[in-house]
Amino acid sequence: MLSVGSGALALVLAVVAARRFADFPWPDLRVSPGLLAAAAGLSLLGYAFKAYGWERLFAAHERPRPLALAAAMGGASVTALALPGRFDDVVRIAIVRRFRDCPAGVRALCLSLFMLGLVDAAALAPLALIAAALPGHSFALRLGLLVLVGVGLAAAALIVALPRLTASSPIVRFRLGRWVRPRTASLREALEAWALVSACWLTRALGLCVLFGALGIGFSLALALLFLCASSAAAALPVGPGGTATQAGAGAAALIASGVGVTEAVGAAVASQVLGIVVGASIFLAATAWRTSVRLMPLYRPAPAMGGR
Repeated sequence: MLSVGSGALALVLAVVAARRFADFPWPDLRVSPGLLAAAAGLSLLGYAFKAYGWERLFAAHERPRPLALAAAMGGASVTALALPGRFDDVVRIAIVRRFRDCPAGVRALCLSLFMLGLVDAAALAPLALIAAALPGHSFALRLGLLVLVGVGLAAAALIVALPRLTASSPIVRFRLGRWVRPRTASLREALEAWALVSACWLTRALGLCVLFGALGIGFSLALALLFLCASSAAAALPVGPGGTATQAGAGAAALIASGVGVTEAVGAAVASQVLGIVVGASIFLAATAWRTSVRLMPLYRPAPAMGGR
């Protein structure tokens, strides 16, 4: 019954997603299959980096497996087609909790997602600063990128201050403070998560650069960084009309403001989102198949032979 219900929900989301993407003007772009495969591989590597970075933000006794975290991010990328912005966090929590022997509760997952958002902002700040320093952008785009830099620096300061804040006497007096204190990532764990998430963002930037080359726009690291920063800033909005649609629109707007044609910009934005969704769906399906096979393996294990005297 659960499988049938999940399949029906997936079918409904696919229909809604198809109607949403039907409104996009799909351009006639020449695509290089080899470069497209390379971009997909880089996107897959980015998922792995972020899953291991997310794992570092849990307490040692509550860490889910990286496969469960990667599956949660992949599943959330699919449901973001139809659900409003920030609902992907609810999907991530639900998928991780569905994995067998998940030691983390809902509150621990919420805390880890809050920390992951701070680490994301801190890791994106250097890339935004590089994008603002590169030539070819208008003053408005540079100003927006500098705002992202400021947000990232504030997030980094909060990450550094959180271990001391949770250890202070006024916080420990409250029950919530006593619960948060052992679950707050230490500075070392936060730095490890920051390094892994930074590797994820760098890999995604390289993947976008390769994707733009595959679409015929050109191998431009400046455009890739600009698109990445714009779409990531849109994804961080508290509520949006649709996660994927908002990111694609923000990325396309940034490319258009940077001088790329409207058709090419919209095509690149839609292609990047579709590629991420395909890779995320593949990770989710592979993880689900692996989890199902592990559960069913004891059922098909042959019984030991009975020995006689």
